[in-house]
Amino acid sequence: MTKILTFFIIILIGFQSYGQKPRARDLGVPFVGKPGAFNAITDVAGVEVGYSTIISGTGTNVVGKGPVRTGVTAIFPRGKAKKFSPVYANWYSLNGNGEMTGTTWVTESGFLETPIMITNTNSVGEVRQAVLKWYVDTDWYNGEDWWYTYPVVAETYDGFLNDIYGFHVKEKHVLEAISNASNGPIAEGNVGGGTGMMCLGFKGGTGTASRVFKIKDSTYTLGAIVQSNFGAKRNLSIAGVPVGIALKDTLGYEYKAPPKSRRQEGDGSIIVVVATDVPLLPHQLKRIAQRIPLGIGIVGGRGSNGSGDIFLAFSTANEQAFNRDKKTTVESMSNDLLMPVFEATVQVVEEAIINAMVAAETMEGINGNKAYALPHDLLIETLKKYNRIQD
Repeated sequence: MTKILTFFIIILIGFQSYGQKPRARDLGVPFVGKPGAFNAITDVAGVEVGYSTIISGTGTNVVGKGPVRTGVTAIFPRGKAKKFSPVYANWYSLNGNGEMTGTTWVTESGFLETPIMITNTNSVGEVRQAVLKWYVDTDWYNGEDWWYTYPVVAETYDGFLNDIYGFHVKEKHVLEAISNASNGPIAEGNVGGGTGMMCLGFKGGTGTASRVFKIKDSTYTLGAIVQSNFGAKRNLSIAGVPVGIALKDTLGYEYKAPPKSRRQEGDGSIIVVVATDVPLLPHQLKRIAQRIPLGIGIVGGRGSNGSGDIFLAFSTANEQAFNRDKKTTVESMSNDLLMPVFEATVQVVEEAIINAMVAAETMEGINGNKAYALPHDLLIETLKKYNRIQD
């Protein structure tokens, strides 16, 4: 035990010196596959991510005043500077007790024309409206006089920690998330739309991961970002180890005055966005989105009745594919060569969820309700017990 704690302390000191939180791999959690430079969705060239995180107040929930534990996440497939630059995309839902606006047109047209925004359940309308206004103010459609658009806004429910009926997400927070969008390493845990989320018996939130792989002689990248708010503790599995069972009596959720709810253990939601530079057509991106639940299942997701498990996949290849006036020529990957893409999808989703949990910090919200962080020292100890981490 002394060796384990020493190892853990060394990791924390090292990362604090660089202002970064340890991630799952830094704790020794083994994963399959080669990550990109940042092990993030932003390893896919052009993708940018930004957050607005809203944390204020403590104590008794006073609707409209707080406590507030919420936010907004913005994802730009080609970066916000490119403005209107559609990407091939498609989506899939494992269990539809949730919302992702704009998906009907994504499937119908085959294109994602907008950034992807993620927030809490009750703020979808506010975020959608703010994005539309931002399009007008920034001339998103590059001078077109008559345009219509369907912003893509997804959600998960944070009402056990956040004053969700106080509607605290405003236009300024949407604009902040958009303004903060950038490439490179991105924050995880209690940030953006994931601020008040809980996952598999512990604090959840925002997480990301990526993979680099070859198809024939070409190298490609695939990454995911998750807003993770699902699952029962008893099902939590990390690196094939039943961590949830091992820690079943450790740091359970504290509901001192939970909101009136029919929530059952395991209910919740997860939003997953997958990006890749593999040249894929919309029907192939549907196949990618359909593999996302495999990664969720590995860590303990079961697609419960009360869960909104909604996923979107897009490809940044074929940048000139969208044209209103003339034919275009595009590349597409053979279906027979897609197995590395399927495998990478499962791998990044698994790791992104665990990264969200490792990065998340204990949070006390409305009425003193509390979700505890996944304890790093006990996680390491458990993985060692099952020989998944070697001394």
